[in-house]
Amino acid sequence: MTEAHAHFNEAEGVLVARGAWHADAAAALPDLSGKRVRVIDGAGVTHLDTNGAWLLLAAAQPKADAQAPELRDFPPHHLTILRLVARHRAATQPLPAPRQEGVLELTGRGALTVWNHLVGLLDFVGRLSLELAGLVGRPGSWRWRELGAQVRDVFVGAIPIVSGMMFLLGVVFAYLLGDQARQFGANIFVVDGLLLAVLREISPVIVAVLVAGRTGAAITARLGTMKVAEEIDAIATLGLSPLAVLVIPRVLALIVAMPLLVFIGDIAGLVGGMLVVQEQLAISPRIFMDRLYDVILLETLMVGLGKAPVFAVFIALISCRMGLAVSRDARSVGVNTTSTVVQSLVAIIILNAAFAVSFVRLGI
Repeated sequence: MTEAHAHFNEAEGVLVARGAWHADAAAALPDLSGKRVRVIDGAGVTHLDTNGAWLLLAAAQPKADAQAPELRDFPPHHLTILRLVARHRAATQPLPAPRQEGVLELTGRGALTVWNHLVGLLDFVGRLSLELAGLVGRPGSWRWRELGAQVRDVFVGAIPIVSGMMFLLGVVFAYLLGDQARQFGANIFVVDGLLLAVLREISPVIVAVLVAGRTGAAITARLGTMKVAEEIDAIATLGLSPLAVLVIPRVLALIVAMPLLVFIGDIAGLVGGMLVVQEQLAISPRIFMDRLYDVILLETLMVGLGKAPVFAVFIALISCRMGLAVSRDARSVGVNTTSTVVQSLVAIIILNAAFAVSFVRLGI
């Protein structure tokens, strides 16, 4: 079997191969660094296997995405091997090293993502507003049964976790506050601080976070799964609006359920605090309730309850929009569900900060 040999005609860009090309023929290749091979001439090749074909193609085309050389005068069975190897070369190429992004690039990418989410949310709100305007004059078109089912799922299913979480937070907050108040002999004022904290801040924020993680994620996952299964397309094919059938009942259900959950959270938090101050500060439940009646203000209760519908609107809009924005694959469902929770938590924090600043300036 003739030994492999190759030489490069730089003037014409032709790599001329001769002899038997196999795994041990690498030494026969000339140095082609910085040179472009336009043609591989195989008229003198007597034997060629996949190893030899890979050697010739790798020498003539170091990068699989570069322009492929012309294969000239190869026998048909050699051409078949070369084309087979060329077709699978991309899988053998090393992955490019990850490009390091600078701080400005990362900041710009994050700002663009936030901007796209805001624009998408505004577009969704606009389309939903038009749909609501069309339903105002048609009471028979409202999905009352779906609304009732959604209220049941959002409200009844969340009562245990909301009650348990707020009870424990009331215990923790009362314990920490009572430990400080006892040092100054101001035991009774623990009731004031507990009432103000639970009703104005802790209950509405914690309930909103729980609803975002429980109900918001479930809405996105449900709508996303329906889109992957083409159920939303089927609803549109029947002449029904997916916004009216799927989105509006969920938005209204959250608006109805959130204030009720916050009120339940208020009661659970106060009960947890009452048990702690009874054991820690010897304040009986009767004294606790008497002080509660003395210091409670309607505006304190309404501030917390008033935040709930606003939180509910944003959670519902974000979760429904992300559910309808799912592409037709399972991975997108998971990505959008995670994004729903993150966006909802950020929205809750920003809204609560805006409420705090506004109430302070208004003297509420």
